[in-house]
Amino acid sequence: MTETPKTTYKRVMLKISGEALMGDQGFGLHPPTVERIAREVQTVHEMGVEICMVIGGGNIFRGLQGSAQGMERTTADYMGMLATVMNALAMQSSLESLGIHTRVISAITMNEVAEPYIRRRAVRHLEKKRVCIFAAGTGNPYFTTDTAATLRASEMSCQAIFKGTKVDGVYDKDPAKHDDAKRYDVISYDEVLQKHLGVMDASAIALARENHLPIVVFSLDEPGGFRGILAGEGTYTIVRD
Repeated sequence: MTETPKTTYKRVMLKISGEALMGDQGFGLHPPTVERIAREVQTVHEMGVEICMVIGGGNIFRGLQGSAQGMERTTADYMGMLATVMNALAMQSSLESLGIHTRVISAITMNEVAEPYIRRRAVRHLEKKRVCIFAAGTGNPYFTTDTAATLRASEMSCQAIFKGTKVDGVYDKDPAKHDDAKRYDVISYDEVLQKHLGVMDASAIALARENHLPIVVFSLDEPGGFRGILAGEGTYTIVRD
């Protein structure tokens, strides 16, 4: 039997974008991609880490784009929140097919498909090693899922937020467009805000800074990346004080 590597963190928040679930498609869900991410979560779950998740809704509907096309912002944002519930249910289905007990906890009440958000109940699920997927953002318009992830991570006493992206950390400029882009190993919250580095939106960064919550930015496309970082390996950027 292989020995489980020691991990730095006991309870973490994994934040991924909705786009991460659509694979090479231009829209919607790509089941093999959802399954691949679920397997990444499974490997970390097997290390005994308690996992919270927040998934964006941009693969189905993005509130800001809706409002840019003339839709009322509040309505567009609520539609975006419903998109995150659909993604959460897809991820729950994939995780449970791997034998991991999962709860979808929605900030908008929809008892038929998800539990309402009750903090103490959610903490109890984590203590019982269930994965908690927080859906519908904060339940309020004008707040992104980045802010929702930071808020829930703070409420759940997570030790870090893991932000899964397409690149292996935070760069001083877009590495897809600039060959000379430099990756930061460690960067402060203030630098991220001053340099507009686009790790998360400004309100999420400010909330993380206030609660001294480190943000680990890593590549979700790198197989085993999530587990590797928790075991003290891999390439990533950490945003902290």
